[in-house]
Amino acid sequence: MSKRENYELKTESLVLPILEENKFELVDVEYVKEAGNNYLRIYIDKEGGITINDCELVSRKLSDLLDEDDFIPDAYILEVSSPGLGRPLKKEKDFARSIGKEVDVRLYKQIDKQKEFTGILVSYDHEKIELEIYEDEVIEIPRSNIALIRLAFDF
Repeated sequence: MSKRENYELKTESLVLPILEENKFELVDVEYVKEAGNNYLRIYIDKEGGITINDCELVSRKLSDLLDEDDFIPDAYILEVSSPGLGRPLKKEKDFARSIGKEVDVRLYKQIDKQKEFTGILVSYDHEKIELEIYEDEVIEIPRSNIALIRLAFDF
């Protein structure tokens, strides 16, 4: 297990009780380096959406626990936020929540001379997704060929 994965798992175990107590859902934990800074990002959600006060509550409680445990020796910036509209679908619960919704899919390799599709997510499993791209036209896309899949949104 990499250092990054270890940090993410330990952080997840610290933040889950806080989220359960407040009826929030953990969407993702990531430890990344960007522009010379390390970031520990926690993405949370709840029915009706997350507020800035929700993020602040989780951030304060988690920050105290991280200071106590002190398992990340490097300096980092803690960020707690809502997942946002354009977040990628990563976990099984993301896919389950998105059944029947419109998604954007980018591929590594073309299918029918296309690398990008938008359609309704009909089903998924570990091997593939089924995407309704036109009424009554469903295509199968191997998950190994998916570079990015996220909820579609219009402005």
